[in-house]
Amino acid sequence: MNLRHIEIFHAVYVNGSVSAAARALNVSQPSVSKMLRHAESLLGFQLFRRTNGGLVPTEDAHTLFAEVREIQDRVHALREAGRNLRRGTGGTLRISALPSLALDAIPTAVASFLRTHENVKFDLQTVHHDDLLRKLHERETDIAVAYQVPPAAPIVQRWLGEGELVVLYREQDMPDAPPCIELQRLQGQRFISLAASGPTGRLFTEELERLNLELEEVVSARTFYIAGALVRHGVGMTVVDSFTAQACLAPGLAMRPLKPRVTFDIHAMFLINRPLGALATEFLKALKRVLDAP
Repeated sequence: MNLRHIEIFHAVYVNGSVSAAARALNVSQPSVSKMLRHAESLLGFQLFRRTNGGLVPTEDAHTLFAEVREIQDRVHALREAGRNLRRGTGGTLRISALPSLALDAIPTAVASFLRTHENVKFDLQTVHHDDLLRKLHERETDIAVAYQVPPAAPIVQRWLGEGELVVLYREQDMPDAPPCIELQRLQGQRFISLAASGPTGRLFTEELERLNLELEEVVSARTFYIAGALVRHGVGMTVVDSFTAQACLAPGLAMRPLKPRVTFDIHAMFLINRPLGALATEFLKALKRVLDAP
């Protein structure tokens, strides 16, 4: 039996007659009768007994229907998934993002997106720059959101916006802080540095070298989030990306951009041979709006 045979059998079984099945499928009665006879011929047994009251399923038909119903449900689900993907209203999005973006920006975008796409499911995870390509190639994720595009990689990137480095500090430690802070102002302050912190950490190091500055390092943190927690506990002040700082803000903490500004780009990346569908494209638009928000 092929899928058309299964569809005809299912329709006749559920609707109780050839005429009702034809109306349900929007086809002619003769075509339903012909396909039903062909299915019975292929199977080698009768599916329905013809009586004055209509068609009565045989015991074999009852047994077969249990299997057919599952197939029909899966076919229906496949068709619905295709329609949803075409409309951009259903499916699963597998997104990986840097921890700094996963703290607030990604959750904000997901919450906003689900208000208008309630049937969408998300599979979210964090990724570091060193693991970005591996996760894409091993199909652990469909889209990676990060700051730096790996050179000469077989991926497509879409620019989503930009972030910047900011000073995160306790207000009591710098009560007269100006709107923008020159790094020279941090000299003599207890400073939390970032070790192995990826492209943004390198940006900060390059800026220190450009200015020929050395800061009073009291702790070296391995992640921006740890640095933010140390600031909250009064260990010192730090320079982190604006997204981490925003997520770490609490009463008594403040953030200020650097002067001059030190900015970086944010990209969505995916494999060339796995282009984005309508749903993923719509989500990236929602994420871009979040990143663009003041």
